[in-house]
Amino acid sequence: MQVPFLSFNEMNQSIKREVMVAFEQFFDSNSYVLGNRLRLFENEYANFNGIAHCVGISNGLEALHIALKTLNIGKGDEVIVPSNTYIATVMAVSYVGATPVFAEPDALTYNIDPLKIEEKITGRTKCIMPVHLYGQSCEMDKIMDIAKRHGLYVVEDNAQSQGAVCMGKMTGSFGNINATSFYPGKNLGALGDAGAITTNDAALAGRAELLRNYGSKEKYYNEEIGLNARLDECQAAILSIKLKYLEEWNKERNRIAGWYMEQLKEVTGIILPEVADNCTSVYHLFVIRTAKRSNLQKYLAENGIGTLIHYPVPPHLQKAYSYLNYKPGSFPIAENMAATCLSLPLYIGLKLDEVTYICDTIKNFCSK
Repeated sequence: MQVPFLSFNEMNQSIKREVMVAFEQFFDSNSYVLGNRLRLFENEYANFNGIAHCVGISNGLEALHIALKTLNIGKGDEVIVPSNTYIATVMAVSYVGATPVFAEPDALTYNIDPLKIEEKITGRTKCIMPVHLYGQSCEMDKIMDIAKRHGLYVVEDNAQSQGAVCMGKMTGSFGNINATSFYPGKNLGALGDAGAITTNDAALAGRAELLRNYGSKEKYYNEEIGLNARLDECQAAILSIKLKYLEEWNKERNRIAGWYMEQLKEVTGIILPEVADNCTSVYHLFVIRTAKRSNLQKYLAENGIGTLIHYPVPPHLQKAYSYLNYKPGSFPIAENMAATCLSLPLYIGLKLDEVTYICDTIKNFCSK
């Protein structure tokens, strides 16, 4: 049996007719940037998240970048970020001239550990940027309490967790201003790069709209130095279609994750992900941990099963951040995750017999 790490086939085929109709309407409209399709999607996504404002952005990194700029975070400021995250989170901090300060994750949930945030706060700290990693909500009630007590902003990186909740509230609706990505592989993915900002603050939403469009409200009149970071009409139209099915698709992801959990729960040498109390996951990824990661990945590949590693090098050890002078051992929990995590196939349309084949192959490997 061949099982790829990711396949869009079933999901895309299920909405192909709707997408083709929407694309033809977009094509014939002669309106391609900052039009009605974008405004419609912004309203729909805001409503989905239970939040007042959504601002469509060209990609997730620029959404994080603009979110920080709206808060006037810059040179001399510090932003607390997880030591276990995709590097875009950290790069957004660098874009505004601030300094990323790493806090370790919880070893069971993989998300930033609230107990390790407070010790990182200094007189220069301006913001906490939690990342809802692999589809699971961070413990936002605890993080918001820390931020409130210390007078800090919160910017959620919600790129992997559209639809997850904490204490009954959607991720992307807790922070002062929050960012997400709609990269094709996300639970809510465009057919290209795309992203968005969410906030309940009208002033921050207005400034984000300004910044994404050359710092301009009126064409050729620029109030500040902005960016070209607009979500285009075509991607907005496709996202509107996909948003209708997101809840159903997230339920399917949870069902598939449940199959993995049940079949792998007794396997020696495999650590399964755990979900924090009062939080949910939408399983953007299903990530296991094993000390024999390289050999297991090779064995699965030999048996036709695709896997990926998210992420093999933590941000503090990337060449791009060598100027921060971190060394191996600086953040041992994140480094251990980078050395042991393995993402198994999880996508819309993955069947029970395929998951069973994957799990049986893992069991065979672990029994040797």
